[in-house]
Amino acid sequence: MAEKPRVLVIEREAAHGQAILDGLGDSVELVSVRSISRALSLLRDGRFEGVYVDASQLAAARWVGMIIQAEEILDAIADGVAVVDPDLRIIWANPEFLSFAGDADKAVGTRFYQAFAEAEILGPEPCPFTTSVASRGPSSTVLKVRNNRYLKVTVTPVFDARHVLTHLIALTREITDETQQQLKVNAIAQAGDELADLTPDELSQMGAEERTDLLKYNIARHMKDLMGLDFIEIRLVDRASNRLVPLLTEGMTPLAASRELSVAKEGQGVTGLVAATGQSYLCPDTTKDPYYIEGAENARSSLTVPLIYHGNVIGTLNVESPHTDSFDDRDRQFLEIYGRNVASALNTLELLQAEKASTANASVQAISREVALPLDDVITDAVTVLDRYAGHDEDVIARLRHLLYRAREIRGIIQKVGSTIAPPPTNRITPPPAARLAGARILVVDADEAIRRSAHQLLGMQGAVVETARDAREAVALARQEAYSAALADIRLPDLDGYAIFKRLREVQPDTPVILMTGFGYDPTHSIVKARQEGLQTVLYKPFRSDRLMEAVEQALHTQRGDRPEVDGVPKPADPTPPPPLDGSD
Repeated sequence: MAEKPRVLVIEREAAHGQAILDGLGDSVELVSVRSISRALSLLRDGRFEGVYVDASQLAAARWVGMIIQAEEILDAIADGVAVVDPDLRIIWANPEFLSFAGDADKAVGTRFYQAFAEAEILGPEPCPFTTSVASRGPSSTVLKVRNNRYLKVTVTPVFDARHVLTHLIALTREITDETQQQLKVNAIAQAGDELADLTPDELSQMGAEERTDLLKYNIARHMKDLMGLDFIEIRLVDRASNRLVPLLTEGMTPLAASRELSVAKEGQGVTGLVAATGQSYLCPDTTKDPYYIEGAENARSSLTVPLIYHGNVIGTLNVESPHTDSFDDRDRQFLEIYGRNVASALNTLELLQAEKASTANASVQAISREVALPLDDVITDAVTVLDRYAGHDEDVIARLRHLLYRAREIRGIIQKVGSTIAPPPTNRITPPPAARLAGARILVVDADEAIRRSAHQLLGMQGAVVETARDAREAVALARQEAYSAALADIRLPDLDGYAIFKRLREVQPDTPVILMTGFGYDPTHSIVKARQEGLQTVLYKPFRSDRLMEAVEQALHTQRGDRPEVDGVPKPADPTPPPPLDGSD
């Protein structure tokens, strides 16, 4: 007897065409299912002469047909694709998706997350399936699976004409490379923070040698953890002799560790070349490189980057490997980022060896003097970007605010450490800090770097917290973000004259007294006259002595507190003997 033709009957609900099915029962073999997923599985594995479906379920039937017809296309695409039913069971998956699964043969029919071995949801969505159904739109998350592979899963729900969920499409793309890149960048940033992550009390209790040992230990640990490197060398530039003094040598031969090297483009190996040019150097094969001098025994490739602080090369960081072509451009970028952190830590923790013979007080003053303007640059740049970026990505804004906090924190740490470990000078040239400047925040706006540097030294010695700006744009941005006790502004700024900057600062901070600074007799735009008509109280003429500066600032603070000024706001003309300029020497 010939076999009856097989017909697949999809009965998702009570069959409305039961009479028709009863009539077909004698002439065909009916195979009934109640779910689309089961129907799709049977159609893939068996042969049927036809499919019966009620008119109300035509949309679902068309979807089954489209899946079957599109299967060859889906099999060929690079991304993984899985069709999941409302119970999160995998109905169908293309080969790329199955390659991610722990057991490809058993993936279809299992729940989505169970198909992956050691699956860990990293976010941002804890469950994209639930979120996509609730939002009726795509939802994404990152999934970590076995062998440290990372997948980006984007789930899109599909609803029928009655808005009932029929299935979900999970598009899966491997992002292992870019994720590991980002993880390494984050690890490098965190490692950089750790280099100088000491409280003021810890800093005050540790000597220079202890801090050097701590930094060397952290660097060696980071190199092994972040890049798997055991061969590391750091040398610092001794400006007096132009020598490259070893600070850290891990895994180098005794000959290499004790080798005398200088800053030079020729004859001093890769390290001397990098120190002289300020450019990183990648050596893929040490046996063929004309600059390479043996460091680690049997090293076959190396990477050397400069340690740069405030535009100056202060040392070099060299790593080596026993294999050729171990480093690429990505490693160079990572090492340069870390090198900047090392350079910053060396400066912040007073590890530069050029000032070994200096007293603790001189060291603290030198660090404060050198760090002041670079920190101001960081603060003004961050504030300017923050001022322009307001209203956009909140994560970027939060990072900028954190950057401002850390920059100001570094300045505070240096000041606190200096006050703790630096002995008081026996012959004090300037008077002790005036009580009225203790805790005062002063904004100094001048294009002249010497003026800004001296403002930090002179006002900082009197207990004030000083921040500087190079032009009016930076000054206004700072004033929008931070309250100041007083502001000093030159009338010859690159972008605004004295009257304009006076008005802008008063608009942003109406209660902050503004002092205008000018050279004697130089006011071509009559800024001072116009500013006086709008409330200018104090003018400071340059060049001036430190006591003139202190008098002007104290008077401005009197005015801010509502006290009656003791002088008329116009400093006296210069003494017959010209006073020294504002260069910090007074």
